[in-house]
Amino acid sequence: MKKDSLIIAGKEYQSRLLTGTGKYTDMEQTQQATEASGAEIITIAIRRSNIGQHADEPNLLDILPPEKYTLLPNTAGCYTLEDAVRTCRLARELLDGHKLVKLEVLGNEKTLFPDVIETLKAAEILVKDNFDVMVYTNDDPIIAKQLEEIGCVAVMPLAAPIGSGLGIRNPYNILEIIENANVPILVDAGVGTASDAAIAMELGCDGILMNTAIANAQNPVLMATAMKNAVLAGRQAFLAGRIPRKRYASASSPIDGSFV
Repeated sequence: MKKDSLIIAGKEYQSRLLTGTGKYTDMEQTQQATEASGAEIITIAIRRSNIGQHADEPNLLDILPPEKYTLLPNTAGCYTLEDAVRTCRLARELLDGHKLVKLEVLGNEKTLFPDVIETLKAAEILVKDNFDVMVYTNDDPIIAKQLEEIGCVAVMPLAAPIGSGLGIRNPYNILEIIENANVPILVDAGVGTASDAAIAMELGCDGILMNTAIANAQNPVLMATAMKNAVLAGRQAFLAGRIPRKRYASASSPIDGSFV
């Protein structure tokens, strides 16, 4: 069977599930859930997490070492392009020239929907500054294509508002984005349970990033395992090709052409 790898910014990954590090009860749970998920790319909110900028606080890098994981610093909590760009540059400094970042510029504190105008501007600045930008955006196919054309290495449309757990609200927009993309498309935000993850992957998404669905589950470690399995199953179903939907039954063992 042909190897099925996720490639982002020229690097190959076997897991198509990316996970966050926020909202867990403690560092131990963060580590256990991350390991259970099988994720290789781990996103870290620079404005909310310590990766060395606060010497007197627990350091995430002690439990999620860069030698084992690809770290994905993100700009969660940034509402202006200036803050987002500054945060990415801080992450690069803290991580010794690390280029891969997740850009998000938020436009509303209640919904956490992206400010797409500021996102486009920030993406252009960061790409010119030699960052490899994975970008959070809405599910607008036009905006997604513009972000790709700017030079983002992956586009990450929301499935539903961040932390909502509502699942894929507009599968047709996501499908339109996928079908017109030449970079990886990863659903970011809105996944609530394993079936949501499987549906996203069955649509043809290259991967999924999630945090709340795992960290706020009653058993985060078990949910992380469920999400790992759902992403794999959804990807395999997409590659296998589902049967077409029909309004009528089709017998598994038809008698047409038989001699009885």
